[in-house]
This record gives sequence, structure tokens and C-alpha cells, in this order.
Amino acid sequence: MFRYLERAENTARLLEAGWHIALTHSDGSTNEWESIVRTAGQTVAFEAKHEEYSPQSVINFLLRDLENPSSVMASVELARSNAREVRTALSGEVWEATNECWMALKKALARPVSERNLHETLALIRNRASVVRGALHGTMLRNDIFSFARLGTFIERSDSTARILDVKYYVLLPSAAFVGSSMDNVQWEVILRSVSAERSFSWLHGGAASPQKIAEFLILDERMPRSLAFCSMKVAQYLRHLENDYQVRHESQVIAKCIAERVQDTAIDTIFQQGLHEFLGDFLLETVRLANQIEKDFRFNG
Repeated sequence: MFRYLERAENTARLLEAGWHIALTHSDGSTNEWESIVRTAGQTVAFEAKHEEYSPQSVINFLLRDLENPSSVMASVELARSNAREVRTALSGEVWEATNECWMALKKALARPVSERNLHETLALIRNRASVVRGALHGTMLRNDIFSFARLGTFIERSDSTARILDVKYYVLLPSAAFVGSSMDNVQWEVILRSVSAERSFSWLHGGAASPQKIAEFLILDERMPRSLAFCSMKVAQYLRHLENDYQVRHESQVIAKCIAERVQDTAIDTIFQQGLHEFLGDFLLETVRLANQIEKDFRFNG
């Protein structure tokens, strides 16, 4: 349930990042829109339905196409369906917030979304997801149910942050000649805004924004709630809580601990020397492996 809710919000964030990047290009290129779909892992599904990567087709494919299982509307539908199945395990406030999220987005996404009203729609998605999260924190007992909810959130969030960062190395720059240029720095700042981290980064670093500092903030800073380090730390933490609840240590806990330690023990200089894209690719593979192991350990796959 909470993986789906987080996925809906993160898809909106990814779309917003790509949209802002597209606004910085004046040549009308569709590469940015193609990059968004590729980063979301939906290239095959998109190309089966659309001949070109136009803004309109990408926006509606990612926001409202129910045949795309990772679209915002499909994710919220699945989250609500799961919530209804386990309704007695949720507080009334969490169920109501989830149901109201579904109703609000169903109304907002009933018609195609244009670039003109895209910002307003994306803000609504983020707001509704935040309300559900707030209800969870404010009303749920801190037991295994809460731990699973947070596990789903942080696994999905770390995956999303890694993908949003990785989009930088696919299409953000027209060529390697732009690395370190003013265009490069502006586009890195777009990445910060896409994960609601612009103000936090400014508090810590003032005006000293550079690709390396921003990447370090979003990968290694444990104070940033969408960083890879923070999410990895939280996944390991909630798996420890489940070990205490069930008195069983699972393989997923070992994997989570290794991922968290690897992120914590890696310097940003090392990441850039070895390749940011390669580091993020390895992180994404390990995250998928961890998610599959959690399903196996706790029998979510039946």
C-alpha cells in the first residue's frame, strides 16, 4: 500500500523534474520527455501505445493511464485497494486520507492534463500523499504494521531518488562540453527542487551550489529525508524492529545493512571517480534485490 502511495508521489516528482528541465531548453527537443519515461522504467510500455514522446503523451501516460501500472492514477487505485483489504489494520484517519486521496485524484485526472495545468496537478498529488503520510504518523500504533508501512515508503523513495539523479546522465546535458557550465548548475538545481530539497541545501551550503555538492547532499547526507543514505538507514532500522517483533533475523536484514553501510562508507569523490551512473545503477539493482527478499522473507508474494 505505502509503496504504491510513494510511487504515485515520486512519479509526479520525476515528471516535474523533467518538465522543468524541458523548460530550460529552447529547441523544442523531445529528449527530455523520453528521458522521463526511460527513467521511470516504462519505455517498452510507452512505445507500444505512442509513436512519439510528445509532452502531452508523456504527461498523460505517467499521470492517468490505467494501463500503465506505475502511473499516478493506477498506483493510487492499487494503494486504495490494498488499504481496503487491510482496513481493520489501519486507523480510521489513514483509511479516510487514502480514500480522499483517491477521490481527489480521480476527479483531477478524469480529463487529460496539459502543460498549462500540470504544475497545479502535480502539487495536488504531492499534497494528498503528504496527508496520508501525516495520518500514518499521527494515528498509527508503532508496531509491525507501522514498520512495514515505513519500509515500503523508504524502499520506494530511495529507488526514486536514485532514478531522478540518474536522469542527469541521460539527457540533462546536450553534450559533455556543458559539464560544469551555468546550464549544468541550473539543471542540478532543478533536481534539488524535484525532491523538495532546494531550501534545505541552501541552509547548509548557502550559495555554493555545485554538481558534486548537490550529489553528495542527495546521496550521502543522512539529514536529508530523501537521500539514499537516509532511506537506506531507515530501511535497516525498520527491519531491525521487525526482527525484534518476530524474534527472527531474515536475509533481507543482512542485505539492508550492507546497502546502508556501503552508502555510509563511500565518499562523494570516490563515487564521481568511479562514475555516478555506475554507482546509482548498482544501488538500484541492490534495492530491487532487497525488495524481492523482503517479499520472500515475509511472504508478501503468497
